[in-house]
Amino acid sequence: MHKFKDNHKILFRLSALGDLILTTGVIDFWAEKYGWTFSVITKQQYAAPLENNPHITEIIRLNKEDLGDLAWITKAGRLSNKYEGCELIDLHSTLRSRILSQRWHGPVSRYKKFSLERRAFKLTGSEKLEKILESKPVTVRYASAIEKNLPAPENLLPHIYLTDDEKEDALAKMAHKKLSKGFIALHPYATHPDKSWPREYWIELINQLDAKGLQWAVIGKDTNELNVDKAEWNFTNKFSLRQTCALLSEAKYLVTGDSGPMHLAAGVGTPVIAMFGPTSRAWGFYPAGKNDKILESDLKCRPCSLHGKSNCSKNRECLKSIHPVSILKLL
Repeated sequence: MHKFKDNHKILFRLSALGDLILTTGVIDFWAEKYGWTFSVITKQQYAAPLENNPHITEIIRLNKEDLGDLAWITKAGRLSNKYEGCELIDLHSTLRSRILSQRWHGPVSRYKKFSLERRAFKLTGSEKLEKILESKPVTVRYASAIEKNLPAPENLLPHIYLTDDEKEDALAKMAHKKLSKGFIALHPYATHPDKSWPREYWIELINQLDAKGLQWAVIGKDTNELNVDKAEWNFTNKFSLRQTCALLSEAKYLVTGDSGPMHLAAGVGTPVIAMFGPTSRAWGFYPAGKNDKILESDLKCRPCSLHGKSNCSKNRECLKSIHPVSILKLL
């Protein structure tokens, strides 16, 4: 067992990418307010945005083998022994985090997930519930694990700490492709098909950007790469997470759906234009920066799911009704 200082906390959040990035805002807040440092428990594949964070002394990276049912019980016991006496801050509130909490040798704090309120809103469409949920984005809900008086969303914005080398590398890659600062970053991909803006809309948007003399670059990962005329500005599947963050830091805007890169851009201070279809701001996973914009349709069937996994029976009308001209007006 190691001896840790009283101001060192263990923070638990596994997935998904955007959810983990959103923890960085509350980490900054607690570090400044209380002088805390953190060990963060998360999945290996999402850990990169936490690197170089001055408040995180250790990233505990879990792989698939760690997370099997019996394996996790064993791993949870080892973590509890190693960090005995430290406070565990559970920012996930899942079965795995509950198992860890049961085995934990120290205080445990857990955030308010607003699960009942979200379910009630999905069933009723209550405007009152919608306003309550939208006023408490996930960053504020995270803060509820510790804070009685909840901070404002603008005090909890995500923060990804890039190194000077990463920034210089991004500029070198841009120079090689004759891409200038202030380009428009485009993320045309989605984990779930129902969250995808039509590909023909992306091509139309690119054509309009070209007509206006605005530079653009496609970022993200997908097995079905978007085909564009200027292949040199298509960085699909070419960059790591941190390289993507560095590139995004030089963009004027990121245009995207409700996605992980939406939070990557927010974490490096780049304004986001995000299109929400099957999901909703009420779920809490939205960019809250003063220059961020969210486009969504006023359809009674929205939101139809928490993560966009539902099979749409209306041919994705919610996203098809958002046309490229709506985005061009915001640039």
